[in-house]
Amino acid sequence: MTYLRKFTILLLTLMILFSYIPQKTAAFGSVSALSAVLIEEKTGRVIFEKDAHTQRRIASITKIMTAILAVESGKMDEMVKVSSRAYGTEGSSLYLQENEKIKLEDLVYGLMLRSGNDAAVAIAEHVGGSLEGFVIMMNQKAAEIGMRNTEFANPHGLDDHENHYSTAYDMAILTQYSMANEQFRTIFGTKVHRAPNPNEKWDRVWKNKNKLLTGMYRYSTGGKTGYTKLAKRTLVSTASKDGLDLIAVTINAGDDWNDHMNLFNSAFEEYKLVRLMKKGKLDNIKDTFYKNNVYINRDLVYPLTEDEKENIEIDIKLLNPEENEWDQQRDVPDIVGSLIVKQGGENIGKLPIYFSHNNNDDQKSGWWGIFKKLFMITMGVKTDG
Repeated sequence: MTYLRKFTILLLTLMILFSYIPQKTAAFGSVSALSAVLIEEKTGRVIFEKDAHTQRRIASITKIMTAILAVESGKMDEMVKVSSRAYGTEGSSLYLQENEKIKLEDLVYGLMLRSGNDAAVAIAEHVGGSLEGFVIMMNQKAAEIGMRNTEFANPHGLDDHENHYSTAYDMAILTQYSMANEQFRTIFGTKVHRAPNPNEKWDRVWKNKNKLLTGMYRYSTGGKTGYTKLAKRTLVSTASKDGLDLIAVTINAGDDWNDHMNLFNSAFEEYKLVRLMKKGKLDNIKDTFYKNNVYINRDLVYPLTEDEKENIEIDIKLLNPEENEWDQQRDVPDIVGSLIVKQGGENIGKLPIYFSHNNNDDQKSGWWGIFKKLFMITMGVKTDG
């Protein structure tokens, strides 16, 4: 395993560990759900939690995993033939007909907006080769993104297996991962979708079941509802205001619409997304080996209350050049350290620090390297090929 891959895995692990830091919940009032969590999308910071790591049945919010695997499959433009198994799936339905052909993309819209269980099975069979094969893919993806307390047994969330469960926190990080995909994000926030109907003269028209998105909450940007007799009401939803993007999850809730609105409103009132470090070269590096040659590749932002802003510390850790005995600049790894953010003495965030090889190539070759780069630009040749 390469150094870069090891370091990347370590960073992901640490980010997940940091997000487990207990959060104050009193200001958010009561929540009807047995399990709930509210996180900030960009950083994964847990702003509110209530039994967030307790394993519970999750009903149709399962379909978030089904949808992202379909989107990532690269098969969204392919036509799917509906099997008898998909046609016969019980519960909420798109009323697909056996042997009809429908575009995978339309199936995913129907899955997310109308919660079609028949669509879930049709997607699973097409993307995974079989329903059972797709379930393996679901659990592999869950392990990959850090869903530690989750096991999937089907693509729709029906109560047909005892070993189908997750937690509010795991579903939040699944949604965080999925929202990084632009196509998923679009589907997740679609209010109405129209799809061709091969069996009738009119199109199928699906309206999103998420009432927060379709009119109840002005800051809503998407969501997925769920219900079974055993799981009760489950809901994942997202909201954005003033650059602050939030993900809320409730499981077994008596009043989930209000739970989500209250969580969002409390967070929007108390927290602001603060830029702690600007993307680019790190200044004030004393080590001459690294001076002017290290950078972060994105802004370091973090949701903070006004009080928390006063207790922020930035700690920079860099690999020791002498201990590593790099013979040449090209031997230096891309990632040479980490920038750690502390709030009240606790680690709350981390970014990798990158080494700028281009800068050192110019320094090593002196004026000739600079002249060569200017000459290539003048001649209209891109230096990156």
